[in-house]
Amino acid sequence: MLLLAIDTSTSAITVALHDGASVLAESSTIDARRHGEHLAPAVVSVLREAGRSAPDVTAVVAGLGPGPFTGLRVGLVTARTFALARGIPVLGLCSLDALAHQAWREGAVAAGQSLVVATDARRKEVYWSRFEVTPEGAVPVTEPRVSTPAALAELLDGAPVVGRGGLIYPELLPRRVGPLDVNAGHLADLAVRRQAAGDDLSGIEPLYLRRPDAVPTAERRQPVP
Repeated sequence: MLLLAIDTSTSAITVALHDGASVLAESSTIDARRHGEHLAPAVVSVLREAGRSAPDVTAVVAGLGPGPFTGLRVGLVTARTFALARGIPVLGLCSLDALAHQAWREGAVAAGQSLVVATDARRKEVYWSRFEVTPEGAVPVTEPRVSTPAALAELLDGAPVVGRGGLIYPELLPRRVGPLDVNAGHLADLAVRRQAAGDDLSGIEPLYLRRPDAVPTAERRQPVP
């Protein structure tokens, strides 16, 4: 197995290679506005660092978001194109799950507790989901949602917050712990674990949760269903 992991749902443009046991190489660049410029060089960089080439990759896993439309789309299109060109599977995972998984692996929250992952959704909102931390990992207990930080704060019940949302809105989400952005190495590790558990990761529909920021004027007038 040689898994190429890609995520562009947060401020990080992050890429990693995983051989089924460990991360061989990874690259993360923080730039919330230039995902398209950084992603392809990052793929080349991790392949070179690991001493591998594109034909060695056996599958691609992409973070599905939720995330801002343009940045998220860059990662998903790149993952699909790479997989199509090589004739290999492309897999998908919720990016919030990857952040929760990293927080669990790093011991940011003890087993038996809950955590909330909150990432920057722009428009003064956050994408978020709640997880229960067990000895085996972080288990999602809500679907990904988008809301104002104030609305999320009313639902926290004292739970710590993982992700950049707690950094941007510290007065509302004060108990920030763990990573700020998705790391592709942890995304890959989670994909390997879920595949081993028999989970189906074949769905790669993006989790936009709302319309893109830039749409034609006529479309803006249409009500959101």
